[in-house]
Formats: sequence, C-alpha cells, structure tokens
Amino acid sequence: MAQVQTSALAVQPLTGFRNRWVQLIIGILCMGLVANLQYGWTLFVEPMNAKHQWGTAAIQLAFSIFIVTETWLVPIEGWLGDKFGPRPVVAGGAIFAGLGWILNSYAESLPLLYTAAVISGIGAGCVYGTCVGNALKWFPDRRGLAAGLTAAGFGAGAAITVIPIANMIASEGYEKTFLTFGILQGVVIFILALFLVRPRAPEHAKGTKTVEAADYTPKQMLKTPVFWLIYVIYVAVAAGGVMATAQLGPIAHDFGIAGTPITLFGATLPLLTMALSIDNVANGLTRPLCGMISDKIGRENTMVIVFIGEGLALLGLMQWGHNPYAFMVFAALIFMFWGEIFSIFPAICGDTFGSKFASANAGTLYTAKGAAAALVPLASLLAAGGNWNRVFILAAVVTITAGLTAKFVLSPMRKRFIAQGIERAKHAAN
Repeated sequence: MAQVQTSALAVQPLTGFRNRWVQLIIGILCMGLVANLQYGWTLFVEPMNAKHQWGTAAIQLAFSIFIVTETWLVPIEGWLGDKFGPRPVVAGGAIFAGLGWILNSYAESLPLLYTAAVISGIGAGCVYGTCVGNALKWFPDRRGLAAGLTAAGFGAGAAITVIPIANMIASEGYEKTFLTFGILQGVVIFILALFLVRPRAPEHAKGTKTVEAADYTPKQMLKTPVFWLIYVIYVAVAAGGVMATAQLGPIAHDFGIAGTPITLFGATLPLLTMALSIDNVANGLTRPLCGMISDKIGRENTMVIVFIGEGLALLGLMQWGHNPYAFMVFAALIFMFWGEIFSIFPAICGDTFGSKFASANAGTLYTAKGAAAALVPLASLLAAGGNWNRVFILAAVVTITAGLTAKFVLSPMRKRFIAQGIERAKHAAN
C-alpha cells in the first residue's frame, strides 16, 4: 500500500502540467537555457585565446564543430523524442549540455575543447529538436505560433544572460564562468525536463484546416518530391540570410561605417554594435509573429511576402547601406525577413507530414540550415576586393525566386499531396 502511495505521489506533480500552454512554456524555458551554448560562445573566445594562445581560428573551429553536431544530429534526436517521449531526451540533453561547458572550463588542449564541442552539440540538438517537435504536436491548430515562440526562446535566453556571463568572465575568469553556467544550465534544464509529458493535442485543436491528412515516417517523407522542394526552398532562403548575416561585420567595415557613433534611445554605440543589437531583437520577434501570420493566411502566402521582402532588403542594403542609418534599417529588415524560417518551415513540415513523427521530420528538415551554412564561404569569394554587390544580388535573386516558387509551385503541389493522402486514407478505411 505504501509503495502504491509513493508511486502516486511521484506521478501526481506531473498531472498539473499537462496543459499544452504550460508544456509550451517549459519548452521555451529549456530553449532559452540551452541558447548560451551558441549565442554566448563569442564572449569566451578572446579570454581563452589570451590564456592559451591557441589562435582565434583554432578556437572558433570548436564552434563550427558544435554547429555541425547540433544541426546534423537533430533528426536522430528527434526520432528518439518521438519514440521515447520528450522527458528522457531533454533530460539527456541537459546532461550533455552541462557536461560540455564543464569540460570547456578544464580544457587545457584543443582536442579536449573539440570533444566538449561535440558533447555540447549533442545536448543542444536534443533540447532544440525535441522542444520544437513538442510544440508542433501540442498545437496542430497554431503550429506557426508555437514553433515561433519556441524558436524565439533559443535567442531570448542568451539575451538575458549575456551581461551576467560577461561580468563573471571579467571578474572571475572564463573557466569559472564555463563551470558555473554549465552546471546551472544543465541542472535547471534537467529539472524542467521532468515536467515534460508526451504531447496529446486537445480535441478542439484537431480537425482544423492546417491539420495534416496522414502521418509519414522520416523514411516515407524522404521519398516524396514535396519534401525535397520544401528542403531546397529552405536551403535557398537560409543561404541568402546566412550569407548576409554572417558577413555583416565585414560589410560594415568595407563600407567604412563600422565604428561610426550612433545615438538611439539615449544610447551611443558604434554602428556595428548598435545594428547587431537591433538585428537580434528583430530576429527574435519575427519568429512568433510570422508564425502566427502563417497560421492565419497560410504558409506559402506568408513565404512569398517575407522572402520577397528579404530580397528587397538585401538590394536596399546594397544601394543605400553606406549611410549609417540606412544600414541599420536594412540590416534589421534582413534579419526580420530571414529569422522566420525557424517557425514557418517546422510548421509546414508538421502540416504536410503529420504530428506522430513531427520531431524527427522537422529535425530532418532542419539539416537544411547546416547545408546553407556550408555556402557561407561563397560570399567571401564573391566579395573579393570588397565588392559586395555580387553577394547582395545573388542572395536577393535566390531569395525572391524561393518566395515565388513557394507560392506558385509548392502551394499547389502540397495541396495535391494532402488531397491524395486523404483519398488513400479513405480507401484504406473501406
């Protein structure tokens, strides 16, 4: 009897957390806590180099290893979330995320630093892929908004903790900062993971116009032409945005305005610092905003608007970006029109291929980010000698083409695909 009561007590706390909005908030918090692995890294590079003299390029290789690991393992981690539920996968991710930063604090050699990057990447992927998949499953009626809020959490956490991390590095050294925040982030994510439950969307959220006709496994999804069209569009838009955003610093320097003092809202900062601050805000806000809009007017309709908007913003930066204030405006617009890919694409994946395998399917599609990142060096080659016009024009043409393709090719193809799925389901039922 005592054993039964103990078991009941162990389960009871979870029953109050089955509300889908509570589950969404837990996912956002987990994403915020794991965000430092990516967005807080830059604060550690110079102090680490000052101590070990490894060279910035060698240290930044650890970051590249982290990004590759975090991106390309998400399909596997998403599959684990689909199979075993979110709790063990996010809890495991918490352990890996914490361990990675703890190892960073003790790393006295580059091989150990690179090993820590792999471990951190596994942890971040477990949390990211599972939390995005959970959002898609809990909210079949509001996938864009749910995925957007979850993806926005990935940047918000770093925005909140960047000052405490910077202060601790200055006062107590980067090693203790890695150790302290590694333990803190890992422990808190682990505790939050205990309150995650298997997604079960409420009945009133089912049967809406965005809900898919059938569930496809990742293997089945990979055999469909509609997936590969979505994938190519994702790579095209992500590449255009990544090429511009990754090179924003060199562009500002080549335009000769990076250090120009800019006063805004009573604060005076160098142009590049001010622009990056505004850009990160725009990048975060656009994810839930455009996700919500896509829930209302449709995924492809939203895509054509924002992708063409990104292309025009790129051309605007090329034409008028030598003016400091115009540079800030058009750079912010690029981030705003680009950042929404992290809400719309998971949502359209869930709409098209179902909820049951949403984590693994969205994780598979997420590898398009890694494919796009591989194209970033192309921008440096095209911009040889400081001529960025070729980069802007190519990125704008690719992005605008992607928007038109989404509207006039993907939209009818996806409608036919879903209709065929409904028809097959009817025949199977009979």
